[in-house]
Amino acid sequence: MKQMQTDVLIVGGGLSGLYTALQIDESRKITILVKEKLTESNSFLAQGGIAGVMNINDASLTKHIEDTIIAGVDLYDKSAIQALVYQAKENIEELIKLGVPFDVDSTGNILLTKEAGHSTRRILHAGGDATGQKIMETLIALVKNKPNITILENTMFYALIHEDNTCYGVKALDEKGEALAVFANHTILATGGIGAVYQDSTNSHIATGDGIAGAYRAGVEIVHMEFVQFHPTVFYDVKNEFRGQKFLISEALRGEGAILRNIEGNRFMAKYDERLELAPRDVVSLSIYKEMYDTWSDYVYLDARHLGKEFLKDRFPTIYQKCLNFGYHMESDLIPIAPQEHYGIGGIKIDLNGKTSMANLYANGECSNSGVHGANRLASNSLLECLVFGKRIANVINQSKPQRPLYWDVKEARIYKPYNYHHIRQDIRNAMQQFAFIVRKKEGLEIALKIISNHYQALLKYPVLSVDYYRALNIATVAKLIVQAALARKESIGCHYRID
Repeated sequence: MKQMQTDVLIVGGGLSGLYTALQIDESRKITILVKEKLTESNSFLAQGGIAGVMNINDASLTKHIEDTIIAGVDLYDKSAIQALVYQAKENIEELIKLGVPFDVDSTGNILLTKEAGHSTRRILHAGGDATGQKIMETLIALVKNKPNITILENTMFYALIHEDNTCYGVKALDEKGEALAVFANHTILATGGIGAVYQDSTNSHIATGDGIAGAYRAGVEIVHMEFVQFHPTVFYDVKNEFRGQKFLISEALRGEGAILRNIEGNRFMAKYDERLELAPRDVVSLSIYKEMYDTWSDYVYLDARHLGKEFLKDRFPTIYQKCLNFGYHMESDLIPIAPQEHYGIGGIKIDLNGKTSMANLYANGECSNSGVHGANRLASNSLLECLVFGKRIANVINQSKPQRPLYWDVKEARIYKPYNYHHIRQDIRNAMQQFAFIVRKKEGLEIALKIISNHYQALLKYPVLSVDYYRALNIATVAKLIVQAALARKESIGCHYRID
């Protein structure tokens, strides 16, 4: 097996990985492993923006904390939320210094919007509804020009190198499919989401939960996997004219006044919550699910007609153009939508400095669980979490004593022939979509667990050193963790809803 050494190893090329890298002292040698290309991540797809109080006063900070707590119900970590909110401004200002072009008005003041669950306008955006893309384009250009940063694209992490509950690096498959051992003093998992575990998701296709799965197999503590957030408004291809293609429609649109109507054209959110379309995501998604059930429909409508063509094109250029590509004029047509898997709240348990239960191993972003999201994430807090905890991880590393990483000869033996894993992935995704979606019950979860466990055990029994194998194994691992946690938590809370 090929080997290399680095001071800091970051697995993942989304916002959590790149921002952390840029906050680490330039005297440190940093290696970033990226599963495909740097432009392929959930961060790149983010539309809405970053929540953060920029005009600081005690009342505004308190309201952001309260909104986060209300959305997260009872499982939040208040100290983590306070860190998130109090350190928002300094990290957003750092992004601005790095060159991120947040939208401003004619006088140069940052434009703020409002989204579901927020009591006031506090969300910064860029490119109208292309916030993630604008941020990532800026950070990618920066990391590519840092002499202390090495980027290995098309390199898939598949296992931690560890001994006595201490992490020494990772095993990966390089762009040629050959095994590579990367030894490091500090290893940061920033591998993103779990969307590929479901049949329908807003995530990039690469979101197979690699960090969570690899950490779990190494004995690292994983928590709250039952909490999977489903985004309420994803375009639904009614007539399957576009081969079922779908795209997320930011809830910033509802923040600007768009409303929901059922298949009969009636507005319905008043039946479910006094906050109407601006209730937290778990409430809105469940309400849509119930409305679809009651009206025997696979979708409902998003109505933005009253906002007008000029405003929609200017404020939401990406969404407007996508709707147009699919034959819908937002200023005159109702847009068919339905909920889809969007964000995994559970993950690798971390403390306030991003440390996991294994020494020298950190986690950040969607693959982690810091406690800030509780049982349901507040809109636009996820990008903020990447910044705040990325900076905190960097501070710990910057204060540590530089040293040469330990290393030794690592061998891998895979004696079984490769297999076509496509049907395994599809079988698991179908089970998750059918039995571990918005509404869950014991019988369905047990069926899903049986299907997933059979595949999981077979994959463990016949290991193969290939990207396809680990993609299937990681999907099976994460799906198993979600279903087991959903069975264990019998009460409904946040985005985990049991009808039994």
